[in-house]
Amino acid sequence: MIRTFLFLALWSSGLLLAQNKGSLVSDSKGKPMLLGKTDISVINTDNFKWFKSNYDAYLVNDRVIAKIKDSLNKYNIKVFYGTWCGDSKRELPKFYKTIEQADFNMGNLEMIAVDRKEDAYKQSPNGEEKGLNIHRVPTFIFYKDGKEINRIVEFPKQDFERDILNIVSGQRYFSNYRIVGYLNKLLNENTVEELRPNIMQFAASFAEFTIGSRELNTYGYKLLRSNQIQKALFVFELNVKMYPYKPNVYDSMGEAYYTLNKFEEALENYDKVLELKPNDKNALAMIEKIKKKFN
Repeated sequence: MIRTFLFLALWSSGLLLAQNKGSLVSDSKGKPMLLGKTDISVINTDNFKWFKSNYDAYLVNDRVIAKIKDSLNKYNIKVFYGTWCGDSKRELPKFYKTIEQADFNMGNLEMIAVDRKEDAYKQSPNGEEKGLNIHRVPTFIFYKDGKEINRIVEFPKQDFERDILNIVSGQRYFSNYRIVGYLNKLLNENTVEELRPNIMQFAASFAEFTIGSRELNTYGYKLLRSNQIQKALFVFELNVKMYPYKPNVYDSMGEAYYTLNKFEEALENYDKVLELKPNDKNALAMIEKIKKKFN
């Protein structure tokens, strides 16, 4: 009787939410968006028709599935995704169908939907992503005995069946954007001041393994949006050393300096953007914005 009364009180006050249903909100364009811990019942709905269409279109490799069935259930999996993200829309249904066909225990699957707003960039309401270096979505993290074993970032190297087989069979497997993982470890174990003298050495050794300037740029913005500004600035500086001919790396540096109220340095970088890309709308707008501060 007491338990029933408590249940009704919580329900009527809106404090009791269905487990793993997350929050259904609208994004800046008025489109439905999920946030927080979710399960498939709230994704596979009319709000997100892309899930069913991409799920149905994906042909699973049964031969490889048979090889991962026994091993996969020794793992727990965390998935970070965005219902607003094109890569998540494409890859999440494929991943879910793959592990479903492998008879994975879905009780060992945790799915977390992250935000896209500038002040909550790739973050979830309860912060499940903290400390996990979620710089791109979707990210699929495989745990065994509570320890991260490996992850698939954004998209598989081959396909989900073969990538998962490599992970659960202990084969050599490197996820996409491996330099971000290495750099994140460096920044967690050292101060920016300790790392800066080696920036040219990092630039020379990292350039061979990065997937263009966007790799570190996205990571830098993740740091910037989570208020780790000095780390973000270091990453943007490193990206400039690696890709000095790309206007977007100077645009990012300009934004980081602007955030620090270092307007002279911000102007220098936006001017560099215009050298490489004349009439860039964002650079022109930011230069005008900065100049108004001094009028």
